[in-house]
Amino acid sequence: MTDRTAIRIATADGQAVTVTSRSAAVTDWATQYFGSWWNAAPAEPPISGALVSADIDTSAYEDMAASVFVHGSEPDKTDYAGSPMLHARHGDGGVVAVQTEERLAYRWEPSFRRMRIAGSDETGVATAASRLAREVVRGMLLVEGWQILHASAVTRTDGATLLVLGDKGAGKTTTAFLLARAGWRLLANDRVFVRPEDGHVRVLPWPSAAACGFGLLDALGLFDPVAERLRGGQQMHPTQGRRVTDALLAGRREPLWKANGKEMKPRFFPDQLHTWLGMALATEGRAAGLLFPRIVASSGPRLVGEPRRLSEVDFLTSDTEDRYPDVFGLLPMTGGSAALVSGLSALPHQALALGRDTGSNAALLEKTAAGLID
Repeated sequence: MTDRTAIRIATADGQAVTVTSRSAAVTDWATQYFGSWWNAAPAEPPISGALVSADIDTSAYEDMAASVFVHGSEPDKTDYAGSPMLHARHGDGGVVAVQTEERLAYRWEPSFRRMRIAGSDETGVATAASRLAREVVRGMLLVEGWQILHASAVTRTDGATLLVLGDKGAGKTTTAFLLARAGWRLLANDRVFVRPEDGHVRVLPWPSAAACGFGLLDALGLFDPVAERLRGGQQMHPTQGRRVTDALLAGRREPLWKANGKEMKPRFFPDQLHTWLGMALATEGRAAGLLFPRIVASSGPRLVGEPRRLSEVDFLTSDTEDRYPDVFGLLPMTGGSAALVSGLSALPHQALALGRDTGSNAALLEKTAAGLID
């Protein structure tokens, strides 16, 4: 470990991985990415347990990339984190992979619980290191009986947590952000880990970048402060599109769209949700209620009477994971257990429709959230 920096990443449940690199930028990135929701602290040698070793090393990248093709057969192909990936499994169970567009190569050595990453770009290597560190910890949590919900979550200071569920575009992030700005602590904005414990359901965060549309950012009074930080030289998450950054710098608030009709949004590191957007963050909670929002722009916000229940489709499984397929064999993916589904389904729950007016939406959400779990 000479001349290397090392950061130990640990959840509130005690599952941990160490990220190490010759570049302090890589471990600094991991600290920024995980420190707000999981624990991130310097690790001193000797290093034990799961390890992600990530370096800016063009020679190592080329050697690892070449090893994907050494078996005389075509490697498997998939999309991983939005980029094409070629990968092959060795006879010892290890996996090698390469993303040539990103100039990133990977080698997973299961017998040593070590992930090696090499690339030629500091930002790319840092992003990959944090992403794979999360995947390693994710696998550990799943082995311990945790499962993943497609949900946002906010938590009171006493730990009581509201889970916000719905399909893409239903308003999960909007709901969570509005409640976080109203004094709740943000636990997650897209996915959460859940597990039954001692008669309740414990909730842990899934650290990730957060996207916030121009309209919501402006309605919260945060567009100008964010733009000023950018003009002052501060950086947002690198997955943010250049058009989004340019619009923020120029003060343009109109939504931007990709050719496929998907909105392009400002993207924030987890710690920026607190330091830039003023939202307190939480590291764990216990489920106390469920909200099921949906956006209905043609009307004002209101409670909805028709039932909406938690189901298997709300859980992340190997069949529904579309962004981080289990290329490296890290994840024992299952759906929600009957006990977990039953425990969550027994909680107070409410469906509601959100309209265009942010103030009205916030007022309804605050009243509903307080009444649901008090």
